[in-house]
Amino acid sequence: MDMPAPNAVVLARKDRIVERLRAVLPADAVISAEAELRVYECDALTAYRCAPLAAVLPRTTAEVAAVLKVCHAEGVPVVPRGSGTSLAGGAMPTADAVILGVARMTGVLEVDYPNRFIRVQTGRTNLAVTGAVEADGFFYAPDPSSQLACAIAGNIAMNSGGAHCLKYGVTTNNLLGVTLVQMDGTVVELGGPFMDAGGIDLLGVICGSEGQLGVVTEATLRILPKPEGARPVLIAFDSSEVAGACVSDIIKAGVLPVAIEFMDRPCIEACEAFAKAGYPMTEALLIVEVEGSEAEIAAQLELIGEIARRHAPVEFREARSEDEAKRIWLGRKSAFGAMGQINDYMCLDGTIPVSELPRVLRGIGTLSREFGLDVANVFHAGDGNMHPLILFNANTPGDLERCEALGAEILKLCVEVGGCLTGEHGVGIEKRDLMGVQYAPDDLEAQMQVKDVFDPGWLLNPAKVFPLAASAGRRAG
Repeated sequence: MDMPAPNAVVLARKDRIVERLRAVLPADAVISAEAELRVYECDALTAYRCAPLAAVLPRTTAEVAAVLKVCHAEGVPVVPRGSGTSLAGGAMPTADAVILGVARMTGVLEVDYPNRFIRVQTGRTNLAVTGAVEADGFFYAPDPSSQLACAIAGNIAMNSGGAHCLKYGVTTNNLLGVTLVQMDGTVVELGGPFMDAGGIDLLGVICGSEGQLGVVTEATLRILPKPEGARPVLIAFDSSEVAGACVSDIIKAGVLPVAIEFMDRPCIEACEAFAKAGYPMTEALLIVEVEGSEAEIAAQLELIGEIARRHAPVEFREARSEDEAKRIWLGRKSAFGAMGQINDYMCLDGTIPVSELPRVLRGIGTLSREFGLDVANVFHAGDGNMHPLILFNANTPGDLERCEALGAEILKLCVEVGGCLTGEHGVGIEKRDLMGVQYAPDDLEAQMQVKDVFDPGWLLNPAKVFPLAASAGRRAG
């Protein structure tokens, strides 16, 4: 993966830059020792690594602003970092960059139940947001698989979703306002604790901007009352394509489950060996969860059962207790860890129209055979957010490159059928050079002009999102 050469002038000034950072932060908030910086050389896309110039761990918005003022004055690139769970290389540094981590910014600043919002520092983990309000009967809806570890900062940067986004939407549908620090240290407030702010939708521009426009230090999030009840069913099929057709028919019928998750045989086998959830050994299974009152749940499950039976499932298992419900979800929640035990893998997240699921699943199978690499599928089927896991051996010369080539063809297929390159993982460095597949040059130019406004020096999160050739004239240094 090509990265721009580091700025030699910045590298030569490392000692001065570190001293200036130490002058505006507590002593324990600046990391510059080579061994300690190895922690920050990559995120969850571990195939690519580069140690940064330094790393800082501020605790407040004011400290973030002070850091950015120093880096702006010194011409130092800054890579914002949440919990480092990005699967697209979104937080990978360059050698001349300062990592700005928000991991120490975990506070709850305000909770307002009558108006259904919570305001938090963005280093707080996704699951800990719900943890702050669940005792009072509320929850935060977006639930990425990494929700135990991922930070709200990264969720906002990548517009993350999760298993329950089919009904409740992704981050942008649950984000009400942010405190944003621009590259020159200016602090701005966008949105607020209300449905829609007047004027230009700058909040919509920030959500999903991958750290290109500013550092989000605080977020106002929508919280919701817990549903009266919820119940999942597990539906097994002897064909992935048939399972995909069932998903399409459920959506077409007007049913709105809270989640529809898909797993194919390679993933089922790995998850069962790892979590022992009691899954049937079949070609594909769906986990469909509905919620509401008992009457609503019963009516929805009856219709889903009718639709599923048209596709001849090999098993239809409805959870009859809380323990059975947890077991149905256990394997799915363990999927990425389970796959990691058996092989290196690259996880994609192209998104497609639900009606194209059967076609795309067939296409992935064909491409898998052509490239000679196995692909396991586990994804949010209800909104067409694919998560093919390409299995490879990082120690075999050429395997990573073959994996990348296969991934590119799968993502091109997603775009070809009317979808897009990413649903929630972001572009990062992983899909940066595929942006021309989805966007025409004029489209990319319009996006880069937005960055010009927020970050004229192009110091924020270098070498991400935009193809290097397209942005070469704009990059700092």
